[in-house]
Formats: sequence, C-alpha cells, structure tokens
Amino acid sequence: MTDKLQELTDRLYNEGLSKGKQEGESLLAKAREEAAKIVADAKKEAEAIKDKAEADAADYKHKIESDLKASASQAVQATKKDIENLIIAKMVSEPVGKALSDKDFLKSIITEVAKKFSAESPSDLALVLPESMGKELEPFVKNELPGIIGKGLQVSFSKKIAGGLTIGPADGSWFVSLTDEAFSALIGEYMRPATKKLLFG
Repeated sequence: MTDKLQELTDRLYNEGLSKGKQEGESLLAKAREEAAKIVADAKKEAEAIKDKAEADAADYKHKIESDLKASASQAVQATKKDIENLIIAKMVSEPVGKALSDKDFLKSIITEVAKKFSAESPSDLALVLPESMGKELEPFVKNELPGIIGKGLQVSFSKKIAGGLTIGPADGSWFVSLTDEAFSALIGEYMRPATKKLLFG
C-alpha cells in the first residue's frame, strides 16, 4: 500500500512537473517571441526615427546653405554699392560742393536762374541759399538781384543747404533744387554705370 501510494505520489509529481515544464517552456517561448517582436518593432521605429532625423538634417543643411548663399550675395552687392558710392562721392560730391560754395560762381548761377524764372513766371520768386554763405551773398541778393530780375524776391538762408540753391514761385507751389546734393545725385547717376563697369566688369 505504501508502495502504491509512493508510486501514485511519484506519478502525480512527475506529471505535474512535466506539465509545469511544458507550460513553462510554452510561456518562455511565447515570451521570447514577444521579446523578439518588441525588439523588431523597436529597431523598425529607431530606423524610422533615424531616417526622419537624417532627412530633417539634410533639409536644414540645405536651408542654411541657401540662406548663407543669399546672405553672402547680398553682402557682396552691398559692399559693391558702398564702394561705388564712396568713389562717386569722392569724384563728384567734393568738386560740386566746392563749386557751389564759391561766392562768384553761385552769384552767376543765381542771376541766370532768376532771370529765366522771372521771364517765365509772373509771380514773385522765393530763393533759399546756404546759411553758411549768408554774409557773403546777402548784399548781392538784397541789393543787386531784385534790379536784375525786376520783380519781388523773397530770400532766406537755410542750414539744410550746404551749397547751391532752391528757387521757385513765392507761393511755394513748386521749386527747383539746384543744391550740391541734387547736382551730386544727378551727376552720380550718370557716372554710376561707367563706374560699376570699371570697378566690377
């Protein structure tokens, strides 16, 4: 009886052990299968993240290169323009400013322009001259010029004009600027294409 009981116990133990072992192996195989799937999915996701990161980096690099090229091109153009302006200013502004600050030269311009205006405009004239030349020109424009043009003349001196003059009808409806800045800009525009070609081909 004891042997049978022992045999039954051994049998139950072995069957339970065998069944547990099978279930354990089945669970282990299932766990391994799930782990392999998780690893495969993780690799796939990592590859997708890597591909996206590489694409984003390439796109970012392309944008930066494009921006750098555009900035470099703009910087070169701005530098060329600055060089052009400096050379034109040196060639034009100084001589024009000097000529339009010469008392006798300016008197002759004032006389000729005022005569032309008085012949064509029935109204009185307004003349604006550089304040820096007020002492030199005031006697001429107040005493001599009205007799030359034969009509009313309003004369003022302005700090805004370094050289030259502005003239027009006294009602202020319009005026002509013959200042050093206006002459320099006008002459500079004619010189700009030739200067650009000479400097940069």
